[in-house]
Amino acid sequence: MAGELVLVTGGTGFLGSHCIAQALAAGYHVRTTVRSKKRESDVRAMVSAAGVDAGDRLSFAEADLSADAGWAEAAQGCAYALHVASPFPAGAPKREDDLIVPARDGALRLLRAARDAGVKRVVLTSSFAAIGYGQGNRATPFTENDWTKLDGRDVSAYVKSKTIAERAAWDFIAGEGGALELSVVNPVLILGPALAADTSTSLILVKRMLKGEMPGCPRIRFGIVDARDTADLHLRAMTNPAAKGERFLAIAENFVWMADIAKMLKARLGAAGAKVKTNQVPDFVLRLVALADKEVAQVASELGILKDASNEKARRVLGWAPRSNEEATVAAAESLIRLGMV
Repeated sequence: MAGELVLVTGGTGFLGSHCIAQALAAGYHVRTTVRSKKRESDVRAMVSAAGVDAGDRLSFAEADLSADAGWAEAAQGCAYALHVASPFPAGAPKREDDLIVPARDGALRLLRAARDAGVKRVVLTSSFAAIGYGQGNRATPFTENDWTKLDGRDVSAYVKSKTIAERAAWDFIAGEGGALELSVVNPVLILGPALAADTSTSLILVKRMLKGEMPGCPRIRFGIVDARDTADLHLRAMTNPAAKGERFLAIAENFVWMADIAKMLKARLGAAGAKVKTNQVPDFVLRLVALADKEVAQVASELGILKDASNEKARRVLGWAPRSNEEATVAAAESLIRLGMV
């Protein structure tokens, strides 16, 4: 119901800022968590860049995924919570637990605070990482019934962190959630327009392609979803009775090869896409590069793996209608150009 207070964690982030903007546009009041209130002006600027006037309907609470302090106060008086915050570094961490522990424990801190504050429902931002890894090539699309197998060769620390955190969230609801409801959104690679130059890890791929920093396209296939559509799916899952206890894959269309993304950018951006390379890089070359480049190492294990995923459930249950792969990709590129990031 418009006018109710929604907690959005990770308000300074790429997806978090879109969630805040859309909740405000829908008439809600929003409280967002930040690690430091010094970032308040940054968040307000991002919301304004999305074309939304926050006014006095946006407030801030200091809280960190790695500490208990602040979470009870952040959840107080909230009808709903969108738990978007989770560590997502560009490169692999030195220790897996540097990602796994804050992702899992941060989710549990939010869920406990939400339960104790009488929040109706939490929507957790999980990931396709918790659904479609560790299983090699697969002919049939992944759905919300699937779970990542943590012993697979393409399972990075980030993939583990999202899988373990989501499992922990469902276990918490089943064992000690009380009246608290949980819904989960599992996005693929989130593109779409950045609202600030302090951009997210998920936009690094497009940025590097535009700057000509990639010698070509690795033989990697992935799904795409626009940040605006991902935020919209969160809000639909937040209030729809049918979303209680359900997961929803957020993906625009079928998976595409990285070379297809490069061709989209080349075709749509004109001179701004001049440095984008559309040739395919041999697997052995990428594996050599991965030895020295942590960002490349994150994806090297996915070379040549065929997979796909379905958005049928989100469309059917929640009436979700996402933008195309191309629209999400081009919007990301145009925002990076506009913000002076390339």
